[in-house]
Amino acid sequence: MELFESCEKPETHQRSGHPESPLADRMRPQNFNEFIGQEEIIGPNKPLRKIITTGKLPSLIFWGPPGSGKTTLAFLMARATKFEFITFSAVISGIKEIKEVMERAKYNREKFNRRTILFVDEIHRFNKAQQDAFLPYVEKGLITLIGATTENPSFELNSALLSRCRVFVLRGLTENEIKIILQAALRDKKKGLGGLAVEITDQVLSYVINMANGDARAALTLLELAVESIKPDADGLRRINQSAIESAAQRKVLLYDRAGEEHYNIISAFHKSLRGSDPDAALYWMGRMLEAGEDPLYIARRMVRFASEDVGNADPQALVVALAAKESVDFLGMPEGNLALAQAAVYLATAPKSNSLYVAYGKVKEDIQKTQNEPVPLHLRNPVTDLMKKLSYGQGYQYDHDFSHHFSGQEHLPANLKGKKYYQPSDFGFEKEIKKRIEYWERLRKKIKSFPDK
Repeated sequence: MELFESCEKPETHQRSGHPESPLADRMRPQNFNEFIGQEEIIGPNKPLRKIITTGKLPSLIFWGPPGSGKTTLAFLMARATKFEFITFSAVISGIKEIKEVMERAKYNREKFNRRTILFVDEIHRFNKAQQDAFLPYVEKGLITLIGATTENPSFELNSALLSRCRVFVLRGLTENEIKIILQAALRDKKKGLGGLAVEITDQVLSYVINMANGDARAALTLLELAVESIKPDADGLRRINQSAIESAAQRKVLLYDRAGEEHYNIISAFHKSLRGSDPDAALYWMGRMLEAGEDPLYIARRMVRFASEDVGNADPQALVVALAAKESVDFLGMPEGNLALAQAAVYLATAPKSNSLYVAYGKVKEDIQKTQNEPVPLHLRNPVTDLMKKLSYGQGYQYDHDFSHHFSGQEHLPANLKGKKYYQPSDFGFEKEIKKRIEYWERLRKKIKSFPDK
C-alpha cells in the first residue's frame, strides 16, 4: 500500500500551501467559502451542495473545461464528508493500480468504517476495459467515484459506467471570477504573491484574464511567471507590464481539442455561419481553429464539402474556389495559407445557397435502399462484344445528337423509377438558369412524346 500511504487523512492529502508548489496549487481553496465560480451547482441550496450535506455521496462525473474547479470540488467534498480522498490519473494508471486502490478502500471500510472517494482525473482517457474495472466497486458502494473530464462523457464513457454516475457540467470561469481569484493571490502574503510587493494595473490584470480564457489555473500560472520574470526596482516594487505578460504567455490559452467535443462544436459553428451567410462569424470560428493548431487541410476539406452541400449549383464556382484554397494551403503551407482559407470562407458565406443537390442525393440513396435495384435497361448498355449484341445490348438506344435540339427524350431510369425527379433546383443564383434549362428539356420531352419525330 505504499503508493497510497500519503492518503491516511483527507485533510493532509493535496493540502495547499507548500512554498515550492506552483501558485495555482498554493491558492487552491480549502473550503467552499473560498471557492469561486460554479454557484449554479455549488451555491447554497444548489444540487451539489445539497448532496454534500446529506453525507451520502453518489458517484459523480465533473465535465468542464480546464481550470474550472473539477479537482478542487472533489477535494472539498472529501473534506466536508471526511471521506478518504485518493487521486488517480488515467494517464499513468491501469487496471493493476485500480485493484490496489480497491484493496485500500476495502481495508478502510472494514478496519475504520471509513468511506473512500476515488478521484479520477481525465477519466475519458481510460479504455473500455479500464472503465469496466470500476463497475463492480461502484455498484457495491465500496468507493464513491468522482471522474473529471474535459470531454463529453456521453461520447467518452461507457454507458454502463455513466448510468451509475450523476453528471455535473462545469463552465469556464467568467472574467470577474478570475479577477477575484487573481486579486486574492496578489493580496495573500502567506500562500500568494502578497509578500513580493507586486504592482499591476487593472488594464494589465485584464490582459492576464483575457489570455487565460476562463481557466483559473492558467491565469494564476501566467501571473506567477510574469512576477518571477521581473526584478524589484529601487523601491522594491515588481512592476508588471503587458510585455511581461506577453513574454510569459507566448500565446493565449485556447480551449480546443482536435480529437474532442470542442473540435466538433467549433467546426459546427463554422459550418452554420457559412450556411447562414455570415462571413464575419465564419472568419472568427475558422480563426479559432487555425490559431489553436487545427489541421488547415481539415478546414479546407470541410469547405469543399460545404461548397456542394450548401451552395451547390446556386454558384458552381464555389466548389472551384474551395478546391483552390485547399491547393493553396497544400502549396504554401501555414501560416501563409490561412488567407486562402479566409478568402474561400468569405466567398462561401456570401454565395447564394441551395441544398438541392444534398436533398436530391438523399432521395437517390433512399430509393436505392427501398426499391428493387433493377438491371440497367438494355438500350443503355454498351454492346462491346458480339455476344452482347446478340443479347440486344444497346438495341433501341437513340443517339441524342441525331435529333433536333440534340435531344431524344428517351428514358434513362429503370422501369420501376420511370419519370422519377430527384433534383429540384432552387430559384437562387445559377440554379435559376439550371431550372430554366430543365424546364426547357421537359417541354421538349412532352412535345416529342406527342409528335415523335427525328
